[in-house]
Amino acid sequence: MKIKEWAAEDRPREKMLLKGVASLSDAELLAILISSGNSNETAVQLSQRILNTADNNLNALAKLTIRELISGFKGIGEAKAITICAALELGKRRNLSDPVLRQSIRSSHDAYSLFHPLLCDLPHEELWIALTNRAGKVIGKTRISQGGTAETSADLRIILKTAINALAAGIILCHNHPSGNTHPSSQDDSLTKRLHKAAELLEINLLDHIILADGSYFSYADEGRL
Repeated sequence: MKIKEWAAEDRPREKMLLKGVASLSDAELLAILISSGNSNETAVQLSQRILNTADNNLNALAKLTIRELISGFKGIGEAKAITICAALELGKRRNLSDPVLRQSIRSSHDAYSLFHPLLCDLPHEELWIALTNRAGKVIGKTRISQGGTAETSADLRIILKTAINALAAGIILCHNHPSGNTHPSSQDDSLTKRLHKAAELLEINLLDHIILADGSYFSYADEGRL
């Protein structure tokens, strides 16, 4: 049977989507790279044979040259051989790369420092959110809206959808006041209360709402207003 005739959950690409990349064998991952087999073998069968030749060891497979892959296996042309070698080289470089260091938010000043470069010089208001994981590390920043010189709008659905999609545990809200006055308005108070209540229902913490000007800020958390 051709791979297209297999049950959907057994095809490498579909299996990855359904069960995650970790559920695939080395041969299935290799089959995704080469895409097709030859007249006698499916992509998975050909991949199994290629791995067999390398003693089922990816380090040994990485030692095969493009020419050796082409000459040694029917169905492997130059493009497929290059794809295999490029994928293995990426894997090697990943092992040499440093892990991503995420910024931690432990205070209102940390939040202010995170947003200040984005908002300090703007002549108009913008509303941003930072999303954090359970360890308080920032996993994303998103601009929610842009307004005029005096106000900007906020759609709670967009804020919460962004947080849910990122599997965030916490939200830090921030907007700027181009006037330089960091005192919160009644609209700022209303937004903070509504977002706090809505996020709580989803077991997401509104950690702070920062109102930022160049050189100063107001923190709802510091003022005990969350």
